[in-house]
Amino acid sequence: MRERSAADTTDDSAGADAGDASGPAAGQRMRRVLRGLRRASGLLRWTSLRLRLVVVFGLVALTAAVSASGIAYWLNRNTVLERTQNAVLNDFRKSLEDSTRSLPLRPRCAELQDAARQMAAGPQDYAVLLIGVDREGKDCAATTNKNLLTLNSVPLSLRTAVDEVRPVDESNHYAHHLYWQRKEVGDAPYLVAGAKVIGGGPTGYMMKSLATERQDLNSLAWSLGIATALALVGSALLAQAAATTVLRPVQRLGHAARQLGEGRLDTRLRVTGTDELADLSRTFNRTAERLEHRVEELSGREAASRRFVADMSHELRTPLTAITAVSEVLEEEADSLDPMIAPAVQLVVSETRRLNDLVENLMEVTRFDAGTARLVLDDVDVADQVTACVDARAWLDAVELDADRGIVARLDPRRLDVILANLIGNALKHGGSPVRVSVHTEEVPGDGAGGRTGSTAVTGGPAAPHASGGPEAGTEQEGPKRSGQESDTGRPGGGELVIRVRDHGPGIPEEVLPHVFDRFYKASASRPRSEGSGLGLSIALENAHIHGGEITAANLPEGGAVFTLRLPMDATPLTDGDRRDRGTARAADEGTEDER
Repeated sequence: MRERSAADTTDDSAGADAGDASGPAAGQRMRRVLRGLRRASGLLRWTSLRLRLVVVFGLVALTAAVSASGIAYWLNRNTVLERTQNAVLNDFRKSLEDSTRSLPLRPRCAELQDAARQMAAGPQDYAVLLIGVDREGKDCAATTNKNLLTLNSVPLSLRTAVDEVRPVDESNHYAHHLYWQRKEVGDAPYLVAGAKVIGGGPTGYMMKSLATERQDLNSLAWSLGIATALALVGSALLAQAAATTVLRPVQRLGHAARQLGEGRLDTRLRVTGTDELADLSRTFNRTAERLEHRVEELSGREAASRRFVADMSHELRTPLTAITAVSEVLEEEADSLDPMIAPAVQLVVSETRRLNDLVENLMEVTRFDAGTARLVLDDVDVADQVTACVDARAWLDAVELDADRGIVARLDPRRLDVILANLIGNALKHGGSPVRVSVHTEEVPGDGAGGRTGSTAVTGGPAAPHASGGPEAGTEQEGPKRSGQESDTGRPGGGELVIRVRDHGPGIPEEVLPHVFDRFYKASASRPRSEGSGLGLSIALENAHIHGGEITAANLPEGGAVFTLRLPMDATPLTDGDRRDRGTARAADEGTEDER
């Protein structure tokens, strides 16, 4: 009896349908994926927190679902293919043994054909190819499907493995083994197997279609893909719910922080739970409470300080009035006094006037700080106003006026006089003669007219608040913006009035420019005592602000400093909101304001 091969050990040709990518190509693809992930993470930093949470949740869910689906598909694929493959190979091996047992050592071709048909008639439905040598020594090939299975359709690697004779020893009991391989014919997958009958006899090959198994695996893949998509949608919904739960307290915290920044110091958050966000809300409430107490304390101190300055200034008015009257009498009698005491009398008179000006300035500053300063508007011929200001202070010989007649603006004439007196007086004290005052009007952008009218004025360089090298100073470039006052924004229409005061002095030192509008600022620390109080320019700037205007200053390239005053031509809209509470303002002013 001939020995039959019963071993089903596979060689390197097994599983040849699982293609492997080359190392360099796989590395390039991995680098491209990593670069894409880095770019995506960079873009996420510019998106909202809600979107980032949803995207991260989605990516985690997608990764988990794809991994689980891939593992499930791979396990099921191997199970299905191995089950089908083992059943087919076992049936082929048994059929090959049974069909060739009754064949002679050199069968006729007809006998091989009958044996092939008998093997193919089994339940596995595969095609069979038997190859042998007949009695005349001729090769004979019997196949059940000439279109599908011929010797040429069998892979060369499989034929080589089948024909290989292995040495028989303790670890290998058979010279020939059963080999198999999966391949594609057209678009259909097939399992090809072959074996040689041990002891002499035909070589058998079979080809089994795996289309049914592929269809089952495709159905499984679609099911897993749908499950992955549903998992992704579910994760997005869960992420949205989680983001809402997390972000709602954050949004409330942001809203409360904005309210706190707007001055609503009584803002508090409702605290629920014991998590980190609840701790953050408690911390915010404690911080807001401490800030409110601190602001109330500082506001109380500031109010007390303003009241002290106002009361002190008010109380000084009465003795100062008497002292001023006495000093004026002494000044009139200075010629008849002893020459030894005449200088002392002059010193008393000058210091009395200086003290009187300081008290007046302190009272004015107090009104600005308290927000009780109000405009009393009237139609003002600007050229006449400037002339009157200069004439009243006997500055006509030192001031050049460049102003067109007929420029009428609706302003507070008293406050305009204060501004002009401080600017011109500062230029005369700390600049150089002659001092030139130019007046013209300009159209505000957006008023529709465009362009400028009026006389040509000296152009002062970049607007940077300062004083003419001198002692009087105030705020920084924008100046202080007190409550109840209007800044440069919101000016009424009708253009703006521009007044420039230029001197021919050495200019303002660069280190002084940022401080020229500071209160009590003196340009020279070695001269802390001077004729000025250091409040003039600050008061001028406050008066400009209350009109909705601004004062800037700069050094000119050709030498000297220039102060530029810009006021609206009509300040009426700035007083409309004050008329309803005018009575309250006057009541608050009673203890601090007297007409100058």
